[in-house]
Amino acid sequence: MKISTKGRYGLRALIDLAINIDSENVSIKTISERQNISERYLEQIFSLLRKGGIIVGRKGAQGGYILGKNPSELTISEILKVLEGENIFIDINEEEENELENFINKNLWKDINCLISKYFSAITLEDLVNEYKKSKDTIIYYI
Repeated sequence: MKISTKGRYGLRALIDLAINIDSENVSIKTISERQNISERYLEQIFSLLRKGGIIVGRKGAQGGYILGKNPSELTISEILKVLEGENIFIDINEEEENELENFINKNLWKDINCLISKYFSAITLEDLVNEYKKSKDTIIYYI
């Protein structure tokens, strides 16, 4: 299983957007600079996220993007499905002719896909934002 840069960068951009939710609309340029992600690539990612209802774009001088849903309602599974497609885990050929391969598909790969899906469905964007903020609050003392 491998999640592409589209999925990783998209998730990073959404966390950035959620962290800066108080500053109203956030521009792609701002996120691009903060996260060191190509502005053109982010435009492609945001196009998918907009079509998937994850974000909403606002035009005009004060334009930018906001989340389309509350971060507590957005699961990582939902976000990755929009960015990566339905088959983001182990691709299973349902029409495999090999008996042993069919057995492995049904008894291993299908179970792994289910576990990964449940894991990503249990984590929300808000969970990641809170964990990130908590990690930034940790004070380290040097002597």
